[in-house]
Amino acid sequence: MARKKKSLPILENILITDVASEGKAIAKVDGIVVFVPFVVPGDVVNLQVTKKRSSFMEARVIDFVKKSAKRAEPFCEHFGLCGGCKWQILPYEEQLKYKQSEVENNLRRIGKVELPDVSLILGSAKTIFYRNKLEFTFSNRRWRTYEEMNSEKEFGTMNAVGFHIPGMFDKVLDIHKCWLQDDIQNQIRNEIRAYALENNLTFFDIRAQEGFLRTMIIRTTSTGELMLIVVFFHEDKKEREKLLQHLADKFPQITSLSYIINSKANDTITDQEVVVFKGNEAIYEEMEGLRFKIGPKSFYQTNSEQAYELYKIARNFAELTGDELVYDLYTGTGTIANFVAKNARKVIGIEYVPEAIEDAKINSQINGIENTLFFAGDMRDVLNADFFAKHEKPDVIITDPPRAGMHNDVIKAILSAKPERIVYVSCNSATQARDLNLLDEKYKITAVQPVDMFPHTHHVENVVQLKIRNKI
Repeated sequence: MARKKKSLPILENILITDVASEGKAIAKVDGIVVFVPFVVPGDVVNLQVTKKRSSFMEARVIDFVKKSAKRAEPFCEHFGLCGGCKWQILPYEEQLKYKQSEVENNLRRIGKVELPDVSLILGSAKTIFYRNKLEFTFSNRRWRTYEEMNSEKEFGTMNAVGFHIPGMFDKVLDIHKCWLQDDIQNQIRNEIRAYALENNLTFFDIRAQEGFLRTMIIRTTSTGELMLIVVFFHEDKKEREKLLQHLADKFPQITSLSYIINSKANDTITDQEVVVFKGNEAIYEEMEGLRFKIGPKSFYQTNSEQAYELYKIARNFAELTGDELVYDLYTGTGTIANFVAKNARKVIGIEYVPEAIEDAKINSQINGIENTLFFAGDMRDVLNADFFAKHEKPDVIITDPPRAGMHNDVIKAILSAKPERIVYVSCNSATQARDLNLLDEKYKITAVQPVDMFPHTHHVENVVQLKIRNKI
């Protein structure tokens, strides 16, 4: 006989006291921490517990008893369901305060290193329509709200194109208007949905692994170029060409229109062929007179304007005079490497993804930059004594690793190279703090500058300058 599942409690008149990671907020009930999304400090709420453990609980709001004076009205109709922009209910000034506090707390609590005064976080000039890339998923399993599920209403279609519901791999929230990217993405996405429904094109079923329309990617640049990539699960030449031609005719703003046939079990396109249907194979971004090629698979910071501010800080922290050999670790498509090249003797960029390195080389070529070298390979394997012997040890290292931070072997290699200065750019101040603790053996932190790249989310970038203590 199956054990009856114990019902989870309802908590009443609970005061939200602080913010936590991943955009959630915190309350305490009988000494136990409760994590709650879509609320802010000062809210008093009634909660339905959704997960209960000995040391913590998770809960969702049933209703508000009293709303916080700090609360802002959400501007997006999808707030509370969509997993993005969870902090839009906090005034932007408050968001920046919490992000600043997170960086400082992580560096002190995890890093346990001596810090200079941490500079005031640099906010983003744009707080809406700031992204240059969005990806949407087609699904025949539209997410229904709690109210819809509890109603007897019948729905004409369960097809959706939008974002995955957090924690629900097979459920997609149908998005009508997203405030993250220029409104052209709303127009294109809504047009594809309307065309697909009118022409009976099937939306992807991730469980059954069937359907025609799978995902779509929209990229824009400050120069006015626009890339659209439509990903199909299987080939249907007639219907594919009709849809793509319809989009080309309807949206002359699209300068690069491509498609992918992806019949794999997952949505990644790094190993897939991208076919140009109309226009160019790539788009170009500009920054301080430099042009950067962005292909369908290229990485580029998704907040272009704030990326420029971030790179300027990194360049200033590098304190280049023109005589230095700079290593740019995790160089990606070489954006930072090419950005600082005019201020250095030579820049060597290293990156795991071979396609990104090819883009980095192209970016040097199209800008007439001749003092860069790029190498592809696992950082742990490339950055070693033999590499230093062949290419010289660096005077300055700029490192911008993924969220997981740097591997211990990479940190050991940096310590053995003994560069005069290190500029550590991070999208995760917790792993950055862990790495700084290891670098503290030979390096002193001399400057810290948090940068907000993603308004209305909990994410924050941080740039740290380190200088060698005693070079022997």
